Amino acid sequence: MALALVFCFGKANACTNFLITKGASADGSCMISYAADSHVLYGELYHYPAADYPEGTMLDVWDWDGGAFRGQIPQVAHTYNVVGNMNEWQLAIGETTYGGLECLWEGQGIMDYGSLIYITLQRAKTAREAIKVMADLVANYGYVSEGESFSIADTEECWILEMIGKGKQNKGAVWVARRIPDGYVSGHANQARITTFPLASRKCKTSITYKNIDKLFKDANIDCVYADDVISFAKESKLYDGPDAQFSFSDVYCPADFGTVRGCDMRVWAMFNKVVDGMDQYWGYATGRDIKRVQPYKAGMCQTPENFPTNRMPLWVQPKQKVSVTDVMDFMRDHLEGTELDMSQDFGAGPFHCPYRWRPMDWEVDGVSYVHERTTATQQTGFSFVAQCRGYLPAPLGGIIWFGVDDAASTVYCPMYTCMTQIPECFRVGNGSMTEWSETSAFWIFNQMSNWAYTKYDYIHPEIDKMQHQLEGNWVNTLVPEIDNRANGCKNQKEAIRQLTEFSCTQADKLCKTWKNFYHTLFMKYMDGNLNTASQPVPGQKYTPINSDHPKYSDEYYRILIEKTGDKYKAY
Repeated sequence: MALALVFCFGKANACTNFLITKGASADGSCMISYAADSHVLYGELYHYPAADYPEGTMLDVWDWDGGAFRGQIPQVAHTYNVVGNMNEWQLAIGETTYGGLECLWEGQGIMDYGSLIYITLQRAKTAREAIKVMADLVANYGYVSEGESFSIADTEECWILEMIGKGKQNKGAVWVARRIPDGYVSGHANQARITTFPLASRKCKTSITYKNIDKLFKDANIDCVYADDVISFAKESKLYDGPDAQFSFSDVYCPADFGTVRGCDMRVWAMFNKVVDGMDQYWGYATGRDIKRVQPYKAGMCQTPENFPTNRMPLWVQPKQKVSVTDVMDFMRDHLEGTELDMSQDFGAGPFHCPYRWRPMDWEVDGVSYVHERTTATQQTGFSFVAQCRGYLPAPLGGIIWFGVDDAASTVYCPMYTCMTQIPECFRVGNGSMTEWSETSAFWIFNQMSNWAYTKYDYIHPEIDKMQHQLEGNWVNTLVPEIDNRANGCKNQKEAIRQLTEFSCTQADKLCKTWKNFYHTLFMKYMDGNLNTASQPVPGQKYTPINSDHPKYSDEYYRILIEKTGDKYKAY
């Protein structure tokens, strides 16, 4: 079996997920975050209304990434209301593509990772039920995508499920799902993260295999479930040679190298570094400069435990302080600030310290390879969200998906209740596309602002940061609690859903109007490289006078300019 591992920097779908368990969150909710980072993905909010179907109805399966028709599967009798990546029962699912061994892609069947997510959200109420639905779907209908990590959360639990197919000659997938211990947080970002896991045995009663998956619903202590052949398939395919107890899912199916660590696990390191002490000990690994192994690793080799890194980051950590929903929003806005890899602090940032680099990420000069950093916040995000599963409120009122489009660092996360029966126009599917401009599309409204900010970043972005936190803080601290109380006090659920739908649509529409006006203000203020401000109006004058300042480039930039141009610009 020929082996190949996808190099992280070439991936089209490079996404980031963080998971916050109930005991680790400030308000007792479970949360997952997700950024859909594809250069060709349009930011919109999907909606699958709840529905009933007669027996014999078939469901069309369409590939989420490419839009190709895959086939049909039997429809269930009743489906649940889904808004984005969360349903009316407060079940939320995110994903990140890690690729893994290329020889295991394009298996027989019809289920791609996107279909798995959105079909499961329509059929499952809890994280455990979602794991069973996803496992059943790939077992019955095959799996055709690359290696994938899924974040799955409900009001009580957060799980990571990691999956990869069995190659073109086989049907189904191998996978492992692990529950994050309550009180802990986790994350994954385009690199498989589950290493060793407890094997089902008489001694270990908290781990089960797929054939015993019904025990998930009978025993709340079950915290690990995996495909029956996850290890045996690796051995038969000569991908792993070693004891079952030392088998590592990630190190066999997605071996770590410089690219998969520096461009992927680094984002998890950045989040962990914000919530726990001691992450410096993993800096060598996270940068990809020092991946410690007992024996050297070579792509294509059969893996043994001696080839596995010995300094990998833990799958989960316990935060020093409880994590709020606004904390998670800010985790999604990270650019490796405060580290030596902060791109706003080197010459590539330009005179206005922009922490972005245009693709490709990897480049070569004079035969030497280099990379730009892949930070959590990135320009190519289609949409991102923080899903908040609030068990202290009843379903369907408790679920909120805080939804934003475009770059997470400059978006505003707007509260969308997952019981809502319609989507606001600004987020609606069909309102614009990657090749169709729409004046009412949030995606284009926010792209205008972020792309303007990139031009004079250290002037414009602080103003964006202030505004987005002001808007989000008003929702979190005032408006959402108010509508929660009002909806929870309604005499019937139908009226509560109506009010929450109206609230979500109204807030999204107001946000877009506010953001468009804010863009106009900042465009006029920083037009032509100037800093334009209105001066005090003079009585009797027809127009308000404008002060136009001309901010200098930094001395550092001037020195580099002189170094590169010599006396070309010298004044005599």
